[in-house]
Amino acid sequence: MVQFLGAAMMIHRRELIRLAGAAAALPALSHVAKAQAYPSRPVRIVVGYAAGGGVDITARLIGQWLSERLGQQFVVENRPGAATNIATEAVVRSSPDGYTLLLVNAANAINASVYDKLNFEFTRDIAPIAGVMRVAFVMVVNPSLPVKTVPELIAYAKANPRTVSVGSGGAGGPDQASSEYFKMESGADMLDVPYRGLAPALADLLGGQIQLVFSTVPAAIEYIRGGKLRPLAVTTATRSQALPDVPTVGDFLPGFESSQWYGVGAPRGTPADIVASINKEINAGLADPNLQARIAELGGVPTPMTPGDFGKHIAAETAKWAKVIKFAGIKVK
Repeated sequence: MVQFLGAAMMIHRRELIRLAGAAAALPALSHVAKAQAYPSRPVRIVVGYAAGGGVDITARLIGQWLSERLGQQFVVENRPGAATNIATEAVVRSSPDGYTLLLVNAANAINASVYDKLNFEFTRDIAPIAGVMRVAFVMVVNPSLPVKTVPELIAYAKANPRTVSVGSGGAGGPDQASSEYFKMESGADMLDVPYRGLAPALADLLGGQIQLVFSTVPAAIEYIRGGKLRPLAVTTATRSQALPDVPTVGDFLPGFESSQWYGVGAPRGTPADIVASINKEINAGLADPNLQARIAELGGVPTPMTPGDFGKHIAAETAKWAKVIKFAGIKVK
């Protein structure tokens, strides 16, 4: 009888230990279940530009990848206007539940200094999730301009103040900010001519009405290949795979780097496990050969990052462009 009771107590003790272990695991299991439950309905990716441009195409590529990986539709919603501020504010004011995301780009970092009054603070109100890619600008000139290199352009612009007209897609945009950054670093005295979009700026460059444009590589590459525009340099720290023979601006102005870049953000307060889940899947996509090929077609280079690293990137870009915007005196009321 004593042996029976002893055995029963041992079994009871083991059961208590097993139950205690199971109870201790409950928070972790609940956390996993919560992560696995996301997303349970369609997710919006809000884009601050009209359909068809580089930002929109990037959002659709990432949305398709996330839809396939996470089993719910990631739907792109275009909200153009005010240089992405309308879209950004819509996301800032959305519920921080992971069902509204923002396709972040360089304009968000620039706008912090260009606009005096915004109803949000980008670095505070948008939680960084993941980087996606970086796209170089290429400095292209009309062949009638008697320069073939960046040093020649600088010398010509200094010798002929404000005779070189630089077209851009609009005041405060990443391409215009890049041209102002170039003027600040080089001392070249050139005239800024903003347009309503990059396409009309390139049209006037081809026609000789202006002399220089900081264009995205995909928008200008066919004109370059056809000899209609002359490339002087790309603005990224390394050469573009699409234009391997074209030097970087940094080869002549050490430390110069400028690009259009894309990433994904969410409203501040979005749960960390949801942020981590989306980051994991985006980074998996950026390692996928098929998605890498699509990014290369857009002239881009994948930029996988942790949420923390993407946040540091945004902060650094915001600080850099603040100096450029102050130098150029660009303000939009």
